[in-house]
Amino acid sequence: MEKFRIVIATRDSQAQFDRESPTARSLDLFPFPFIERRVFADNRESLSRLYNRVIEESRDDPAILVFMHDDLHLLDYYWTDKVAGYLKSFDIVGIAGNRRRLPRQPAWCFVDDKFSWDQHPNLSGIVGHGKGFPPENMSVYGSPGVEVKLLDGLFIAVRSSTLHERGLRFDERFAFHFYDLDFCREAETRGLRMGTCPVSLVHQSGGDGYGSPAWWSAYQAYLAKWQS
Repeated sequence: MEKFRIVIATRDSQAQFDRESPTARSLDLFPFPFIERRVFADNRESLSRLYNRVIEESRDDPAILVFMHDDLHLLDYYWTDKVAGYLKSFDIVGIAGNRRRLPRQPAWCFVDDKFSWDQHPNLSGIVGHGKGFPPENMSVYGSPGVEVKLLDGLFIAVRSSTLHERGLRFDERFAFHFYDLDFCREAETRGLRMGTCPVSLVHQSGGDGYGSPAWWSAYQAYLAKWQS
């Protein structure tokens, strides 16, 4: 099995993360020698900046990089096999995404800044929501294993060698909001194929602060960059 390097940024201390984070407790169940963790505890820095740091660190130590939020319950015993397998079909994989991209689209799942959901035929993947299993509810977006234009940033996997070969990085002007959408658009300009992978997980948080002042500021920066 290829080496996996899990990249996580958390506002928690290292001890609190290890003890309480759903992601840490899930990863403890998979003590495989090919899985490494790169955890940024007590973090207040931009996700994009931290992710880029790990990409550079991987230049001479390649791995499948998995950029993962700190509040995920991994429920799939074979998640590493699935990710490695789907990276044979796609250059970048995630859990949920959208087959299309629209002008001024404010998130992978919404079509306008009123947060209107896209139609299900355009969406792909399943994400559970809640504090464990069984989840309190599930978002069934659509069939997985299909090519998409946009991915949800809660879980993105890509080989470090792909990022270096294509010169792809996260844009550090996007500290949290829109870092994933921008990354996907940059990947598209480089001819990289993105797809969804059927890994079962539960996302503990309720959302990504859609509509907050920080979100609106990032949205304007995103539109200014891409002009659409």
